Amino acid sequence: MNIRPVTKNDFNEWLQLWKGYQVFYKATISDEITKTTFDRFQDAREPVYCLVIENQEKQLIGLVHYLFHRSTWTIENYCYLQDLYVDPKHRASGLGRKLIEAVYAEAEKNHCSRVYWLTQENNDQARMLYDRIADQTGFIQYRKLFK
Repeated sequence: MNIRPVTKNDFNEWLQLWKGYQVFYKATISDEITKTTFDRFQDAREPVYCLVIENQEKQLIGLVHYLFHRSTWTIENYCYLQDLYVDPKHRASGLGRKLIEAVYAEAEKNHCSRVYWLTQENNDQARMLYDRIADQTGFIQYRKLFK
């Protein structure tokens, strides 16, 4: 297994994983947003990143998206792990953990003071992993959507 940054040549395989992630969360993200998101991964001026994990045949089997942002609580940036997805055929094999640890390494390399993420309350399988590798904060998320 190899973890590496996504490249422009990975678009079609990345897209299949991205669509699988949306199915898992019962979400639909427009083609425009999808294209913009992928383009941002290729733009060095953008603080949003994607790592992929590939199997021995060099097929993509997982992804993680993360971004760095400022905080009013620290001088250092925070790292928000926004999306994590492993193909269902490869789950429960440690790949999710490897992707998270790769983000930890990138955050440390970039002098972030923390990595954080959200998950659905009922995402029990993922939460078993998260409870082993991070601390649950007890915060509740609120949001207001704008069109």
